[in-house]
Amino acid sequence: DRSSRTLIEYIDALRWSLRKTRAERPFEIMAMVVLPDHLHAVWRLPEGDKAYSTRLQVFKGRFTQALKARGICIPRSSRGEPTVWPRRFWEHTIRDDDDLRTHVEYVHYNPVKHGLTDRVSAWPYSTFHRDVAMDRTHRDWGVAQRSVYAGEDG
Repeated sequence: DRSSRTLIEYIDALRWSLRKTRAERPFEIMAMVVLPDHLHAVWRLPEGDKAYSTRLQVFKGRFTQALKARGICIPRSSRGEPTVWPRRFWEHTIRDDDDLRTHVEYVHYNPVKHGLTDRVSAWPYSTFHRDVAMDRTHRDWGVAQRSVYAGEDG
């Protein structure tokens, strides 16, 4: 549901769910952005561990349960599944440093791509801010390009 704002309205429960999942099934968050209705993430799992789907399933289930515990009504799909999360997800194994950089930038730029802000630094639910604080990127990276319209003057 693209009109949903569940993930950012309950960001505290989402963060708790993520912390709890990481404590049980360790992984490093290379990049992450939470949008109103979905999120994007690049996670690094421990060497030899390929259980990405399990972590995601546990994290998503934990968040859904946290909402239910707060008395939040969660609509169900025609299949009877909670509609908090998109049904599918896209998994990609990072090939090299260039591929990692491309995916981190894609994740961080998503709020601009979806029209939620005109600059990456203005979106509060992103690891972009951590990367700026650690001097991994510049605060002014990721500003939407405005098209120049020549109009009648041009």
